[in-house]
Amino acid sequence: IFNYPTLSWADMGAVGWLVDGAAIVNQVVLQRTSYGPYSRAMIRICKEESFHQRQGYEMLLTMMRQGTQVQRDMVQDAINRLWWPALMMFGPSDEHSPNSAQSMAWKIKRQTNDELRQRFIDQTVPQLELLGCTAPDPELKWNAERGHYDFGEIQWDEFYEVIKGNGPCNLERVATRRKA
Repeated sequence: IFNYPTLSWADMGAVGWLVDGAAIVNQVVLQRTSYGPYSRAMIRICKEESFHQRQGYEMLLTMMRQGTQVQRDMVQDAINRLWWPALMMFGPSDEHSPNSAQSMAWKIKRQTNDELRQRFIDQTVPQLELLGCTAPDPELKWNAERGHYDFGEIQWDEFYEVIKGNGPCNLERVATRRKA
């Protein structure tokens, strides 16, 4: 699903923080699933992903606190481009997910795509604010009644194009693989 260019050093931090952060939210709940080998493997995988997430966030925090205005602008630009793809990593909304219900019934998955996405947003927005950055979502706001952040509609057409092999970097990725 993640098939996007990295244009600056800030992108490396944003990928670590957002993309690996989304992966961790997805994978932590898989540590206690019904399929033992997968469940046990997730423990090691999550430890490594946690390192990448912390490293990415620390990189962005350093750029925001000690960097130049150009570097701070790079951080915001990276977040603007990678925010929505990170939210897409949880898969389609529950009502459009072809596998979620079956995975939940078999207890391979313990929370739905939408529940995991909400958890990611709820834990990531305060970190975003600490950075001094904003998400590229004008509808993002705290909803005290629900105890969660409300957020805008994800552009699922982009998601489906990426998984069909039409992502922004797909041709380059395939060409590199063929050359190798």
